[in-house]
Amino acid sequence: MQPALIDSCRNLLAELGIISLDDTIVAYPLAGGVASDIAMVQFGKRKLCVKFALPKLKVQADWYAPVHRNNAEYAWLEVVSKVSPTSAVKLFGQSQRLHGFAMEFLEGDDVYLWKTALLAEAPGRSEASKVGALIGRVQAASTSAKFDTKSFQNSDDFKAIRIEPYLLHTAKAHNEIAPALHNIAEQLYGSDHVLCHGDVSPKNIFLRGGCPVILDAECATMGDASFDPAFCINHLVLKAAHLPHSANRCLAEANQFWQSYYPFVTWESVADLNTRICRLLPALMLARVDGKSPVEYLSATEQDIIRSIAVQLIRSPISPLDKLLHHLGEQFLSMSKL
Repeated sequence: MQPALIDSCRNLLAELGIISLDDTIVAYPLAGGVASDIAMVQFGKRKLCVKFALPKLKVQADWYAPVHRNNAEYAWLEVVSKVSPTSAVKLFGQSQRLHGFAMEFLEGDDVYLWKTALLAEAPGRSEASKVGALIGRVQAASTSAKFDTKSFQNSDDFKAIRIEPYLLHTAKAHNEIAPALHNIAEQLYGSDHVLCHGDVSPKNIFLRGGCPVILDAECATMGDASFDPAFCINHLVLKAAHLPHSANRCLAEANQFWQSYYPFVTWESVADLNTRICRLLPALMLARVDGKSPVEYLSATEQDIIRSIAVQLIRSPISPLDKLLHHLGEQFLSMSKL
């Protein structure tokens, strides 16, 4: 237990009227993120999860982000509670002064983390399809004329948390494709059509009773619809490179995500959105190798494979998505034999 974290948790829960400052609590830090302090707090027979945004992220590179992003995350979770209650966590309040909020602590025999299941190569339970449908529903709801976008005017925050560390930082290491990465970055920054979560990663997705619960929406903004699908599909692609025995399954799940997601797309041409996803996907692949937040499970050899394939696809994009995924499967199989 960390005294400073306990004090922060106590102050937050007291401000929210959940406890008094005199109450005894215990707080256990939780792993899983680089952008926030997260803890499970116990008092009496109750358990809650609390989260505080950090000004400097816990990565090797210098990476700073505004702490008011905590507001956007809480607002995204509130949207989900209205759009898909079975995929929502209970919320207990948010403090703009402390840049933190409290929510239910997810646990139980029917709760598991999607990333853990993928890396363990556990049998699939339609997770990708369910996540794709949920993202589609949220994005579709955000295009309604009645949707309140005030909490999600966060394009500058999104640039600081996603565009700069993923695309612009990566461009510095790859001069030959830097113009293409800058073009993608400009397109993302200039779009505000739908609500984007910004971190649809298996590490942030729990399944509870078979329903996906997506957390860690610190990057939430009105943005480009391509980002969330490409971000999630990218993680499945990276798992395919890392797990040769599950490569075909991971790539099939990437396609299942798209098949469940695209029927909700009514705000633009599905074909146009598909093309942008195919353009963004290799940029995100490269970013998880040479950006500020490389994934931790890829070996040096796997990083080289991802880097080689991604650079070529950025130079010569392939679409639509099913064709791109087939190409990736062939490339992974070919390079694994070298």
